[in-house]
Amino acid sequence: MSSDLIDAVGTAHPPADPNPRIVSLVPSITELLFDLGLGACVVGRTHFCVHPARELEAVVSVGGTKKISNQKLESLGATYVILNIDENTKAMAAEVATIVPNLIVTHPIEPEDNLGLYRLIGGIFGRIDQAQNLCTRFNNELADLRAASLNRPRRNVVYLIWKDPWMTVSRDTYVSRFLALAGWDTVAHADEERYPAIEIDAALLAATHPGAHCLLIDGELTSWYGSRAIAGLGYLKNLTTEIALAPSDVR
Repeated sequence: MSSDLIDAVGTAHPPADPNPRIVSLVPSITELLFDLGLGACVVGRTHFCVHPARELEAVVSVGGTKKISNQKLESLGATYVILNIDENTKAMAAEVATIVPNLIVTHPIEPEDNLGLYRLIGGIFGRIDQAQNLCTRFNNELADLRAASLNRPRRNVVYLIWKDPWMTVSRDTYVSRFLALAGWDTVAHADEERYPAIEIDAALLAATHPGAHCLLIDGELTSWYGSRAIAGLGYLKNLTTEIALAPSDVR
C-alpha cells in the first residue's frame, strides 16, 4: 500500500472501485474534488460547501460541518465520506462510520501538507495525473511567495476568525502556518488552545507593533487548504507586496 494513500488517522485506503459515490463534509475538499475532475462522483456535501457554486446546485446538502442528517446521508448510497479533524466532530465520524463503508480523514497543518492531500485524494480516486498537476502549481506558487518574502522583516499579526466573542488562531493551526510563509507571525494567544477567544484591548494592540493597521482580507484564500491554497499563495504574495509598498502611515 502506497504511503500516499494513508489518511490522517493512519487508515490505509486501496484505490477505489470505478464510479465511487462521495460525500464531502469539508468545504475546501469539496472544491478539490471538482478540481481533480471528480465532480460527477460527488453525491453529497454540507451547506457550507459553496465552490464551485453552479455545479454544487445539483448536489444534495446533508447539513453542516458539525451536524448532518444521517437519514439524508443514508439515502445517498455513499461509498466514501471525507472528513477533517478540525471541521468535523469525533461523534459525527462515529455515526457516519455506521452508514458509509469508507471514511477518509484529513488534517492539513503545514501548508506543504496540501501536497499529500492532493496525492491522497487523487490516488484513491484515480486522478494521479491531476493531483500531480496541482502539486506542481502549488510548489511554483510557494517558491514565488518565499522569494518575494525573503528579505522583508517579519511582522506580528492578530488574525481574527470570529466576532462575539473575538477569536484568533494559535500557531498550531494551518492558518497560522500559512501566514508565516509571508513572514506574518500570529500573536496574542495561548498555544494550548487552537482557536482561543480574546479581548481587543491596548495590551493586544501592543503585541503587534506601534501604529498597528487593520486589514480586511479574503479568509477563504488564507484558511482553505486544497486546491484553493494555490490561489491563496499568490494572494498572500500580492498582499505582502502591497503592504511593503504602502506609505508607512497606512500599514
